[in-house]
Amino acid sequence: MATHMKSKTRILLVLLAVGIVGTVFTGSHLSRIEQFNQAAATGGKVDAKAYPFEAKYATAYWLAKQGRYQDAIQLFGQLLEMGSTPENIAAVQYNLGNIFMIRGLLVNHNGSTVQDEAEYLLNQARLAFQHSLKRDQSHMDAKYNLDWVLSMLPDEPGPEELDEKLGIVMGNIPTGLP
Repeated sequence: MATHMKSKTRILLVLLAVGIVGTVFTGSHLSRIEQFNQAAATGGKVDAKAYPFEAKYATAYWLAKQGRYQDAIQLFGQLLEMGSTPENIAAVQYNLGNIFMIRGLLVNHNGSTVQDEAEYLLNQARLAFQHSLKRDQSHMDAKYNLDWVLSMLPDEPGPEELDEKLGIVMGNIPTGLP
């Protein structure tokens, strides 16, 4: 009976030791995550070695918040090349879509060249939101923003409008023949 109690006590002590080690490890990990989040939120230096994808993502997100869109687009592009989980790639595409949408809305609509630039940026936003939804179909914000961008884009031109735009006047007769 005494040996049976000693073996139970040993098992309980081993389980207690494993529990303590696990608690210390988890606490340390949570502390590092909190430091990372704090640094990312304030634009400070984050530990890029421990969390390379997350560090680059946080930096790109912070740059976009500061209005440095070109730098943010470049970093988000690097994240796409790094590869990650479908949810992370969907988040990167979603943020790229937001940047293109904001830039498209900021363009002043005073002239055809500027209007073409705004339309180009909104189309880039549309593509980014569509790519995001291919990776994560449940991303409701991407769905909402895609609908919003589609409502801002001009409708696809019909055949008559396309003919006028291309300069075709008489059906299949090429322009410039006598």
